Amino acid sequence: MAKREKLVIGRLDVIDLPDLGVVDIHAKIDTGAYRSSLHCKKVHEEAGVLFFTLHTDIGYKEYATKDWTQKIVRSSNGKAQKRYVIKTRMRLFGRNYMASISLTDRSEMKNPLLIGRKVLTNKFIVDVSQKNLSYNQKKKN
Repeated sequence: MAKREKLVIGRLDVIDLPDLGVVDIHAKIDTGAYRSSLHCKKVHEEAGVLFFTLHTDIGYKEYATKDWTQKIVRSSNGKAQKRYVIKTRMRLFGRNYMASISLTDRSEMKNPLLIGRKVLTNKFIVDVSQKNLSYNQKKKN
């Protein structure tokens, strides 16, 4: 089986989360972060079901899933916190990639989605001088 060539991705991009029905979400590519994280509000668990609210281009949308875990995540400021984690697809360069994404309040951040090394490893090379490479390719097609 032939090994896939790594794609070049920039420091920022605009991608899709098809399982969540989210199109054109702004993402920061962060090789310093292990796991990806997504800006959510009202994240809570009731009777084994995880509920969370995303801000999309059409407003706030509520979600519920039974497929989730909890992980200890150390944020950039060094503080460890327990976060809910879901698995979902990210669409970049016309391809879907499974991602483990922690749900957290990123309202103080410029981008609602952070893409970490777990998604990037063995698939992408990050060129920090570039941005929106996947999105620009999508717009052309």
